[in-house]
Amino acid sequence: MIKCIAIDDEFLALEIIENYVSKCPFLELVAAFASPLEALSVLNGTGCDLLLLDINMPQVNGLDFLSAIANPPLAVLTTAYPQFALAGFEADVVDYLVKPFSFERFLKAVQKVQSRLAPVQVSGPEYLFIRSAHRMIRVDLDDILLLEGKKDYVAVHTPAQVIDTLTTLTAFQDKLPGKDFVRVHRSFIVALSKITAIERNIIYIGERKVPIGDLFREELLRRIG
Repeated sequence: MIKCIAIDDEFLALEIIENYVSKCPFLELVAAFASPLEALSVLNGTGCDLLLLDINMPQVNGLDFLSAIANPPLAVLTTAYPQFALAGFEADVVDYLVKPFSFERFLKAVQKVQSRLAPVQVSGPEYLFIRSAHRMIRVDLDDILLLEGKKDYVAVHTPAQVIDTLTTLTAFQDKLPGKDFVRVHRSFIVALSKITAIERNIIYIGERKVPIGDLFREELLRRIG
């Protein structure tokens, strides 16, 4: 999950950002503030990954505020003033959104953040131990076809069996090497090497069919080239 903080002196703008964040399963809105100064204590006390920041605010300019933070998180600027774009990119912001911006444009920006935060894995474990009932079952990563999120558990599909484990799909995703697995739906993660075909909104893994969620399509297409 990418933890984010939104700062904007316009209440309506904050409402729109909160709505957009709620549609992205990989984002968590830690807090929203009308004033940058109010956000300082939260920024210093939490593991914030992303700052959604307005520029033209009464108390302090958003760019000045960003430069004053000792260890700033990644930032996406949200502003009605396109003329600040150059200054924003000189401050190494990830993206610059000019109001009013669509959800699709917002999604594109936060996916850039997601790519920047993706860990670079030189090597990793070749297997996982998965708790199922009272057993710990070793599963080779290469055997995993897909993971299906249910109401309160995850079903891990392999060619030989389906293992149910009490966890969430997001928690499981953090354990998997990002180079080998991709989330394609709120309820599904698939192994890239096991995809045999893609047709419209369906992924085929052998005879199994997995739906593609609208929010995940762009990332899937990027990953498969």
